Amino acid sequence: MTLLYDTFDSPIGALTVAGDSQGIHHILFENNRYDAKGREHWQRDAHALRGARGQLLEYLRGDRVRFDLPLAPHGTPFQLRVWKALADIPFGQTWSYVELARHIDHPTASRAVGAANGRNPLPIVLPCHRVIGSSGALTGFGGGLETKAALLQLEARLDSLFA
Repeated sequence: MTLLYDTFDSPIGALTVAGDSQGIHHILFENNRYDAKGREHWQRDAHALRGARGQLLEYLRGDRVRFDLPLAPHGTPFQLRVWKALADIPFGQTWSYVELARHIDHPTASRAVGAANGRNPLPIVLPCHRVIGSSGALTGFGGGLETKAALLQLEARLDSLFA
């Protein structure tokens, strides 16, 4: 399967979005912790991904709090369950890994939830940046802790405007 992609500048650095007719498969940061498989076969097509690009930039400018994109992540059934649950974390709020594990009815699986969260192929849209350590500390993030902090600060600022 050949994915189409676009790479563009954003307030948090270059982002790459890849997808096909099924939906968006990947959102990658400039220095992503894990690269996407098969990337050498992707074909650049900014026009095909203009909707995803537009929505991401609107979010990063503070003009959007929800995404309306077709998503097509690939992972194990457990990963897909965790990634789907990320969308349940309200804008401007955070959950711990333990809370996320409870949410998917696996209360003792916080480490497995953390591992799945770390492999989220659609960060920002499936907001893994909203998951933090039980102590409140920022923990690993594919785009780096500075990016995670920036996303949480953006949401906190916007959430206070709409409260």
